[in-house]
Amino acid sequence: MFARIVEFIPKLEQKEQFVKVLHNEVLPILRKQTGFLEILPFFPETKTEKMITISLWAEKRDAERYEREVYPKVEGILKPYLTTPVCFKYYNLETTLCEHFVAALTA
Repeated sequence: MFARIVEFIPKLEQKEQFVKVLHNEVLPILRKQTGFLEILPFFPETKTEKMITISLWAEKRDAERYEREVYPKVEGILKPYLTTPVCFKYYNLETTLCEHFVAALTA
């Protein structure tokens, strides 16, 4: 399993609208992507902290394809709700340490 971690500072005063856009526009796009498993959004409590969003993918190549082919559209959808540019990193998820989580994802 592979994780794509995205960090940025959102406009917290627009959190409700941001969540609606994420749910109604971005999530349907993600669900159509080969290898996409789940998204975990973490909202900060203060305006100066970064929001962290983790998307989980079956394989690294799935996340890379999304990054290359689809993410520019998603970035355009989200840009009005951000105060900083998006920064992202890739990680391998060691699934042997989170068996219950993996079982829930694949159920």
